[in-house]
Amino acid sequence: MTPLLSVQNVAKYYGSRVGCEEVSFDLYPGEVMGIVGESGSGKSTLLNCLAGHLAPDAGKVLFDTRANGMQDTVTMSEPERRMLGRTDWAFVHQNARDGLRMSVSAGGNVGERLMAVGARHYGDIREQAVDWLGRVEIAADRIDDRPRQFSGGMQQRLQIARNLVTGPRLVFMDEPTGGLDVSVQARLLDLLRGLVREMGLSAIIVTHDLAVVRLLADRLMVMKSGQVVETGLTDQVLDDPQHAYTQLLVSSVLQV
Repeated sequence: MTPLLSVQNVAKYYGSRVGCEEVSFDLYPGEVMGIVGESGSGKSTLLNCLAGHLAPDAGKVLFDTRANGMQDTVTMSEPERRMLGRTDWAFVHQNARDGLRMSVSAGGNVGERLMAVGARHYGDIREQAVDWLGRVEIAADRIDDRPRQFSGGMQQRLQIARNLVTGPRLVFMDEPTGGLDVSVQARLLDLLRGLVREMGLSAIIVTHDLAVVRLLADRLMVMKSGQVVETGLTDQVLDDPQHAYTQLLVSSVLQV
């Protein structure tokens, strides 16, 4: 099977400091990869390099495009990469406000992404917006409300609807449940797990929360000081960690 994404020796440096270094892995269609590590481990730097938000200093990020097969997104033109970000890719920010237009209605936030890929019929756009609000558990009568009228959990669900309405094949998630109350986190995780399965999504999830990756990720990469120190099936890594740093991460959670 051809990987959907093939990451080859990606590196990013900030002067003498390593952001991430020589990271390589393949992600297959319908697979969810979790990336964990403490703050400063390089996981968010790596995610932003993969999603095209940061230009890596070395390496390739190959994506299996619909039209031309495997293409290096690092060397793509900006318009090509932007179109990929509207269609086959999606990015869920930790702070929903970074992924929403706060001055636009809930329905408008979802509809904007549809319009970005060519949708023009107002009735169809609004119908799809209502459908997606329902799928993320936001009542249809809130369609004309602004995001600032929503709770943090609802804003995050709206951001997910905005991202998934165009049927992307790969979703990047940066601490998607960070900053939310535990009960809100659980509801959001259940929602995400259902949508990932239902849509057959591939996803890369960066988090410091091992419970999140256990619930959502098929495979797990552990990062420390910009490098991958352990990788494998999620349950395998968490239940029988081999690297001393992974053992420390897992034991620190168990002690809480």
